[in-house]
Amino acid sequence: MSREADSDLNTAGLGAAQIDLLNRKYAPLAFDERIRRLYDDFAPDKVLVTSSFAATSAYFLHIVSRVRPDQVIHFIDTGFHFPETLQYRQYLIDLFGLRVADVRAEAWKHEFTEKEKTYQRDPDFCCSINKVEPLELIKPNYHVWVSSLMRWQTEHRAGLDIFEIRRGIVKFNPMIDVTKEQRDAYIREHALPFHPLVAKGYASIGCSHCTVAGDGRAGRWVGKPKTECGLHL
Repeated sequence: MSREADSDLNTAGLGAAQIDLLNRKYAPLAFDERIRRLYDDFAPDKVLVTSSFAATSAYFLHIVSRVRPDQVIHFIDTGFHFPETLQYRQYLIDLFGLRVADVRAEAWKHEFTEKEKTYQRDPDFCCSINKVEPLELIKPNYHVWVSSLMRWQTEHRAGLDIFEIRRGIVKFNPMIDVTKEQRDAYIREHALPFHPLVAKGYASIGCSHCTVAGDGRAGRWVGKPKTECGLHL
């Protein structure tokens, strides 16, 4: 697939055949090699990268920052993050020299969820207002969205591929087949910092109202059938 061909496809939208071709082309590559190749196959200014600056985000961000130091990282500021998450975000910005742009809901919408405590009675609605809608507004500016999902994290993620069409954009999951052991080995090798709450038993970290300590994603939305915030569905 040539760069010129990709440019045309980006404008028109990729079809199933092109997505299948990308998956076969990227499958043999390591995580960092996939990131490097992405910037050859897609226009760099049309690459959207998001991070929640959660438990082990340093792994993903360390590689992205090494491959593409000028890549802007979009952080969805829900207004409900733990103080430790915001501290970790700033620490990684300083450590890796990251360029970070905050994405937020309209003030009045966030204030509504805060006043009505929608995270208690309808967490899906709360996530939709504070996470999904703000990201949907900026996605049309990009051709490909890079995330840090891994198959072992949830049942939904177990079925994802490296490339897919998701909610009107090409979704790129470069570390989808990285094992927990591989991730942890990289973190040890490069002495990367964990989120401060990991030491307190938090394995998965989201908004403060909807997250407690627990293994895997057991601490997210406890007592509710919800397992995903909605961004990746």
